[in-house]
Amino acid sequence: MNITIASMSNKGARESNQDQTGESIGRRSACFVVCDGVAGLPGGEVAAELARNTILARFNGDQHLNAQRIRQYVNDANRAIRSQQKAVSEYQRMGTTLVSLFIDRDYELAYWAHAGDSRLYLFRRGYLYHVTTDHSLVQQMKDAGHQTEGINSNLLYFALGMGDEDRDASYSDVVSIEDGDAFLLCTDGFWHGLSQQHMQQSLHMVNTPDEWLTLMQQMIHKNEQQSEASQDNYSAIAVWVGDPQDTTLLHSLSEAAQFFPLRD
Repeated sequence: MNITIASMSNKGARESNQDQTGESIGRRSACFVVCDGVAGLPGGEVAAELARNTILARFNGDQHLNAQRIRQYVNDANRAIRSQQKAVSEYQRMGTTLVSLFIDRDYELAYWAHAGDSRLYLFRRGYLYHVTTDHSLVQQMKDAGHQTEGINSNLLYFALGMGDEDRDASYSDVVSIEDGDAFLLCTDGFWHGLSQQHMQQSLHMVNTPDEWLTLMQQMIHKNEQQSEASQDNYSAIAVWVGDPQDTTLLHSLSEAAQFFPLRD
């Protein structure tokens, strides 16, 4: 199974970048990780780096995908953060979001885990799906049918290093992958910066994951210039399986106009 990837990380308007991305592609399986240190508390960047490094260090790309083993990777990452919280008083409240994708290259299967509000999207057969559910107060209120206007969208009820030590991350079922699938792992600074519609439309205009990320970054920058809010750190990994461009290129002038200035 051919896998093509691209990744990016930008500090936006912030003084430092607390996001971390990483990947490991082996003969039999592949692992992709995006973390976003919880803002407002010391050590967010430390927690994000610990989570990413722990998962990538445990992962073995020469082995087939194993859901129980992956759960152990994530639990080990959480324990590494909590251990550092106890060792360094300044970091006692640090935490990080996590979104991770695991692919079995031989059996063409995928499995993912997430904590917090970093997200995973899947493009399949012409449509983009948001396949994770944020561990945020806003999401809880939406699920309960309440209005969320005026609620801080950054308030999390769970991330690695935060909340009850017995609480676990959320995990998907093991799902089959189709040739032409495209995955997007990203932090909240990324998905806040553009709509899901723009993510999908931009994919219709590109031939590589690098081009896809570049086009979405341009839209984030454009929206930032039109907004009074300062841009958060934003990071993403695009993972293409097979040849998504064979099914995604559905050009239209109306779609293109949102990304490129069209001239007479």
